[in-house]
Amino acid sequence: MLVDSHCHLEYEGLVEDQAGALARARAAGVQGFLNISTRQNEWDRVIGTALREPDVWASVGIHPHEADAHADLGAEALRKAAENSRVIGIGESGLDYYYDKSDRNVQKSLFRMHIGIARETGLPIIIHTRDAEDDTYAILAEEMEKGTFPALIHCFTASAEFARKVLELGLTISLSGIVTFKNAKDLQEIASQLPDDRILVETDSPFLAPVPHRGRPCEPAFVRNTAEFVANLRGETLDSLAKKTTSNFYSLFKRAAA
Repeated sequence: MLVDSHCHLEYEGLVEDQAGALARARAAGVQGFLNISTRQNEWDRVIGTALREPDVWASVGIHPHEADAHADLGAEALRKAAENSRVIGIGESGLDYYYDKSDRNVQKSLFRMHIGIARETGLPIIIHTRDAEDDTYAILAEEMEKGTFPALIHCFTASAEFARKVLELGLTISLSGIVTFKNAKDLQEIASQLPDDRILVETDSPFLAPVPHRGRPCEPAFVRNTAEFVANLRGETLDSLAKKTTSNFYSLFKRAAA
């Protein structure tokens, strides 16, 4: 049984047939879903879905693309939203210098605020980082010195050196359908060597459909394709990888396990 550790069930491409997408995923052996928010006005919807579906959980947070629109979001708003028992993670948050849709200083400020709430609540922070390895690592290292917090890098596409450094900080790494792409040889090498207790799988649906589904909206069911591919890279069975990644999910997201 698998867990899709990162999906956007409220996004166009999934929300129109959310029940159908969940049913297809369950039929494919997916037993849990973490429904990720990216803006404050999504929080009620992701929590509502989690309240309605017992195998769906929610995160609350602000994506770096949305940082400018939430520059005045106070920590108290995030703290209060995180009190809901169906919220198991903080984020996604982080830094995106590829699109640069928000001021970098605002991105950094909100990233640190999310880390603070993760430290305070014990809920893992779900990190988005793109073309921002140096600043992401610097902030993580500085914040860890203030007090540890659980965290993962979602949809990992960064360098092997970045992987090594964040693993040393205690982070978990999640792999999306990108790892199945033909041009992802460096990522495939990283995936083959990740520690057994620090690896997750995700879809980031409705984006980034894995092979053989490229060119169509991604669904949580497709996490099985990614898991099969990663298992083959690592020389193990799908069942073995599924057990590890599911165990890792519940070890990291302790509120889901409870």
